[in-house]
Amino acid sequence: MKNEQLADIIIEKMGGKENILDAVNCMTRLRMHAANPEIIVQEDLKSTDGVLGLIVEDNYFQVVLGPGKAQKVAEIVASKIAGAAPAQSGDSGKGNLDGDWKANKQAVKGKQKKSGVKTFVNMIASIFIPMIPAIIAAGLFNGFGSLIGQLIADGNISGQFWTMTQLFFNLIGSAFLGYFAIYTGINAAKVFGATPAMGGMIGGISIGASIVEISTQLGLYNAEVPLQSILTTGKGGIIGVIFGVWLLSVIEKSIRKHTPDVLDLIVTPFCSLLVTGLLMVFVIMPVAGFLSDWLVAGLSVIINSTNPVVSILSGYIMAAVFLPLVLLGLHHGLVPIYAIQLEQMGGVSLFPVLAMAGAGQVGAALALYFMARKVHNTKLQQIITGALPAGFLGVGEPLIYGVTLPLGKPFITAGLGAGFGGAYVMLTHVMANAWGPSGLVAVPLMQGTSGMLNFFIGLCIAYVMGFVITWLMMRPKDLINKE
Repeated sequence: MKNEQLADIIIEKMGGKENILDAVNCMTRLRMHAANPEIIVQEDLKSTDGVLGLIVEDNYFQVVLGPGKAQKVAEIVASKIAGAAPAQSGDSGKGNLDGDWKANKQAVKGKQKKSGVKTFVNMIASIFIPMIPAIIAAGLFNGFGSLIGQLIADGNISGQFWTMTQLFFNLIGSAFLGYFAIYTGINAAKVFGATPAMGGMIGGISIGASIVEISTQLGLYNAEVPLQSILTTGKGGIIGVIFGVWLLSVIEKSIRKHTPDVLDLIVTPFCSLLVTGLLMVFVIMPVAGFLSDWLVAGLSVIINSTNPVVSILSGYIMAAVFLPLVLLGLHHGLVPIYAIQLEQMGGVSLFPVLAMAGAGQVGAALALYFMARKVHNTKLQQIITGALPAGFLGVGEPLIYGVTLPLGKPFITAGLGAGFGGAYVMLTHVMANAWGPSGLVAVPLMQGTSGMLNFFIGLCIAYVMGFVITWLMMRPKDLINKE
């Protein structure tokens, strides 16, 4: 089915373009808010050809389409709903689950209650999700640049061509990661209702070179150990930027409300940035810096421990329990931690460990495939066959919501198997240049040849152990009459 046709069908199933308030995408999902969720027959939407899953939280609909397709369809839907008048609330009934074992995300997400934590996590997701393509691309360029640099240093390659290639790759990678705070400020401003360019300025303030001179003048700069300064460039990191932009949104709205229209264009941005900038530099950055340092120090106790037992246990537990966080929609709350690690440690150690969770699902699904073949469960075989390629590439929704979770026990055995991969990755201290898809395509995101190799070995371990534990704890008869 062509993307244009799929977009039209989704709009129709969502109750028409007047019922769709917005349409954006993350790496694998089309995300929409519905004006009137009661008129949407969710069962029809999730059974649409090309739709891999459906998540529903109040009026927030996430349609799983897969990488690439999600962005293309989202752009089409967004263009079609532009200018449409919002629908009025109604009382039409919505579809019921049919009880089929293939129940997807709707069966899980639709029963979850909205909470303050989930609202906060959704807000964080709204800030970072639009940046995922750039994060992945920058990580890949930095990874390849680092790999080329290592090969040059080892004498494996030489010449101006490779030197120029390394410089060019590093240039592209740093074009995003070097100004991550600015991009975060822009997106946060869109979420909080501030002026995006001014949000970017708040992010720019946090990495401005003048911060060091200001800190020195006030006696807050530690020249011997700059990172231990009360105030220095980048202090507070992403946490500080997000809070600073939220404060900007409050101040900007307040000033605009009390400013005559004729002076708004001059007074509002100047005064908003002046007040927010002062608070950002002298309050938010030091306080957020303390919180970031505390968080990194706390994480380092378990994530960067030199004790192999601690590394193995922490890696196993984190990889094993990660997927339940995904089910609860809380995994996006880890993104600020990734960002803090990248800023302060030069790499992300948490992401490679958690990425093993998807590999455990692949191993479990392979075991289920062979068991299903023994009992002639052809439908399950077909579902697994269709979902496995995406699973190997780091898109786990089809396997999770179409195979392991509906069956129950395999979802647990997959996590238990993934833990072994997480333990190995933690033990070998694999670091990533960025975060993104969690499968084989994430290999180039790892730092250095040893990091790439150990991450790949970790994936293989998770594949094997997910398979073995599922094979031992499940029986072919468990899959009889599961169609």
